Amino acid sequence: MNGTFFEPAFSHVYVEERAAALPQTKRILAKLPQAHVIPIRHYKDVFNRSGQDAQIQSRSLSLILADEPDPRVYPGAPVCQDFGNEAFYYTSTVMNCVYDCEYCYLKGMYPSTNLVIFTDQSRTFAEVDRLLTHSPVYLCISYDTDLAAIEPLTGFLKEWYAFAGKRPDLTLEIRTKCADRKLLSVLPVLPNIIWAFTLSPAAAAKRFERKAPGLDGRLAAARLAASRGIPLRLCFDPMLRFPGWEEEYRKLAQTVRAAFEPGQVRDISIGTFRISTQYLGQMRERSPESPLTQYPYTVRNGVAGYGAKSAEMTAYMAGLLDGWISRDRMFFWKDTEE
Repeated sequence: MNGTFFEPAFSHVYVEERAAALPQTKRILAKLPQAHVIPIRHYKDVFNRSGQDAQIQSRSLSLILADEPDPRVYPGAPVCQDFGNEAFYYTSTVMNCVYDCEYCYLKGMYPSTNLVIFTDQSRTFAEVDRLLTHSPVYLCISYDTDLAAIEPLTGFLKEWYAFAGKRPDLTLEIRTKCADRKLLSVLPVLPNIIWAFTLSPAAAAKRFERKAPGLDGRLAAARLAASRGIPLRLCFDPMLRFPGWEEEYRKLAQTVRAAFEPGQVRDISIGTFRISTQYLGQMRERSPESPLTQYPYTVRNGVAGYGAKSAEMTAYMAGLLDGWISRDRMFFWKDTEE
């Protein structure tokens, strides 16, 4: 211990002036009665300021409440799996995550580790409705954060459930490492809302996924989802290459096969670690000692990854799951198929 005192997360809340009167802003502030509330003109005045120390910020996260400008819905990124959907989009109602995974691209994407919550979801819903006039929409709502992990604070998932429940042509994916079984036990079961649990070997979760629930907690939450009939996706993505990775992923596959009946799982996702070279460069500056950021990746079309080893890793994981789930229910990041 160096004697430095860090206040609890969200002890300071910055509120953008145009978001101050929004009902969702007031609702969040009511849940943080002890917080120091600081008015600001624009969220970027705090979030994008120079000279920030991400390592220190991660020990005592601040919260920024803002009103996001349009657009709020974006086409899915090439490094993300589209699961065969042509109208594939994502939205970011929250920037950054309460978890602190060592390999997370957010560390290279944003200059700050503090959370930004855009508190007016009505305009996001309006954009989705406009897209739905043209075709069915597949929308990922939990990529630049873990919405389930902060649901007690935001209530956003509850709002998305109410919205999607009236729009059968809209499919939502909730990607998460959260182990909140209470949340999963009270949300309704809708056929067009998929819970996608990121599963990592226990050793990798402990070493590289700081603040996130361990493998046992995630499996318990996923099993509850399965027991309730919630559409369930299991994500072995990103696979990480570290000493002994083969044995660790073998144990993970064995554990998963024992935990679920194949019919309880909608599908699975397999992909190896990959990241924009721009983000990787910033992550290397922030974490010079990390074996993940300093790995000698192969670069292809501006994306850093494991190169030829990626196909080897993907094939290995798929082979471990053969006989338990059929290949037509396995989805792979497209570059690993080439």
